Amino acid sequence: MSELVMAELVKKEQLKSDIFKFSVKAPSIVKEAKPGNFIEIRVTDQLDPFLRRPISIYNLDRENGILEFIFQVKGKGTELLAKREEGKTIDIVGPIGYGTFKYDNYEKIAIIGGGIGVFPLYELAKCAKVDNKKVTTYLGFRSKDFVVLEEEFAKVSNELVLTTDDGSYAKEGFAINYLEKDIEEGKIDAIYACGPLPMLKAVQKLAIEKEIPCQISLEEKMACGLGVCLGCAVKTAKSPKDAPEYWHVCKAGPVFNAKDVEI
Repeated sequence: MSELVMAELVKKEQLKSDIFKFSVKAPSIVKEAKPGNFIEIRVTDQLDPFLRRPISIYNLDRENGILEFIFQVKGKGTELLAKREEGKTIDIVGPIGYGTFKYDNYEKIAIIGGGIGVFPLYELAKCAKVDNKKVTTYLGFRSKDFVVLEEEFAKVSNELVLTTDDGSYAKEGFAINYLEKDIEEGKIDAIYACGPLPMLKAVQKLAIEKEIPCQISLEEKMACGLGVCLGCAVKTAKSPKDAPEYWHVCKAGPVFNAKDVEI
């Protein structure tokens, strides 16, 4: 159940020039959160910007009640958030999201992410490995300059496949190409994905063609987190053309079975 928490910012790290990792003290949220959940953050005490910003949960330190999230500075809201100093509090609502990652029925799981979409996949990989699943993680980035969290994902994966589009670091090409090869070799039971929409569409298509169970985490504009503002509607895959049906990512998601949504 979601709740509002004034969480202390206990640690602030700058991973890239425009990417920050915040660690906040929020034991009540940490206790309830599951891989795939997100939080809504009020980025300022002023009226502008008024709307909260949805940010995925990166890591849950359940022993110490610490929640970690990573975000990229993209506009006024995240720019203000990036200026928050350690020791200050942050107004957070969470955990949010009914749809979360579920892997209990599978043993050999593939986790695939691209760009800043890799952040919500870390907690999934960590939990799955602790639960003795064979975790193969595929991370794709545009070039060496955009690579983040390589060491962190390597520690929570049985195997890490890292790619860059231009071949400037690690393997050259797209992460999905290496995933497809492993599927054909029988190494994968299920797929979990988050990242840019073109990547998610390609993963969805691959999973359906290969008849592999697949869950995808969608990132939409979720201003309210309650399904009221209607800004995060996604069309259901089986809805009739003359009367399309929609789910709200913030309530039904953000994680969906790939075959159930039209992206």
